[in-house]
Amino acid sequence: MKRVVLNRKNSLFVGNPRGGRTAAILASLTSTCRRLDVDPQLYLTQLLINLPAVQMSELAAWLPDQWKIRQAARIPAR
Repeated sequence: MKRVVLNRKNSLFVGNPRGGRTAAILASLTSTCRRLDVDPQLYLTQLLINLPAVQMSELAAWLPDQWKIRQAARIPAR
């Protein structure tokens, strides 16, 4: 609950509607990563590195839940 209240307070200082939309998208992605036990920094790093080469039809594969499945398949269990 603390994150929600903190985000609400921080959103007062976004500056413009486009910045608010961007902040909302990033907050949504990082919250989804936390809920799925995915490291948000690792996910966003790989997403931003690979995003320029991704086709529009492949964007769904880069959602955090699908990304986690692909990562689990790449790294064999110990």
